[in-house]
Amino acid sequence: MSGPAKQVDIHPTAVVEPSARLGQDVQIGAYAVIGGEVVLGDGVNIHPHVVVGGRTKIGAGTEIFPFASIGLQPQDLKYHGEPSRLVIGARNMIREHVTINPGTEGGGMVTSVGDDCLFMVGAHVAHDCQVADNVILANNATLAGHVTVGTFAILGGLSAVHQFARIGDHAIVGGMTGVEHDVIPYGSVKGNRARLAGLNVIGIRRRGFTREQIDGLRRAYKALFGPVGTLQERLDAVAEAESGEAAVMEIVNFIRADSSRSICQPRTDSD
Repeated sequence: MSGPAKQVDIHPTAVVEPSARLGQDVQIGAYAVIGGEVVLGDGVNIHPHVVVGGRTKIGAGTEIFPFASIGLQPQDLKYHGEPSRLVIGARNMIREHVTINPGTEGGGMVTSVGDDCLFMVGAHVAHDCQVADNVILANNATLAGHVTVGTFAILGGLSAVHQFARIGDHAIVGGMTGVEHDVIPYGSVKGNRARLAGLNVIGIRRRGFTREQIDGLRRAYKALFGPVGTLQERLDAVAEAESGEAAVMEIVNFIRADSSRSICQPRTDSD
């Protein structure tokens, strides 16, 4: 016995290719265009004038606002039509004029966005980016290709992240900041060219971190970016002294990981 028919609300002026796969309770507004290889999960809400193309999968409950362009050809001259994909998770809010591109052969073929993210007006996620859960990109924040963004990270308005850079979990990037280097988890960066300005203490508190955990992060930050010894020596010392602190070890492992970008550092008197 078959289940109940799915309810799909498609405006008469929308263009939905017959091979597109639509879940239950999907809404597609006026003049929207949905390509033939698109998969929309249950409860996805596509507002008027949105274009979703390519090999794009969008998770349940995601809402996309007018004039967003999702899943169309990457802005990469090396792209030559390979069957790359874009995978977007559940319950994301993608506001007006946001652009998100699929992957390329040179970056693993997939751009991915996690669950419960907010991309404000004009934000851009380029090819091969990997964006985790609960990320916020404020108005016109821009990720170049191959960028990795950790959970609960926040990028301020008009900020821009260099290709291949990593933004750690719970980090915050100030508005109008250009990020050329990796940003440690829990870090706060700002400036014309980003420099560490401390820890994202407000965000950490909002996530429910205890006073003891925050104090441990403060000790680690002070030791890691102090004036004595090399970064490697300071890193080893912090790893030994704070081995029982999971959040601190997340920073240690982030710095130790292979990366094509150096670590963003605090500003010095010579800068």
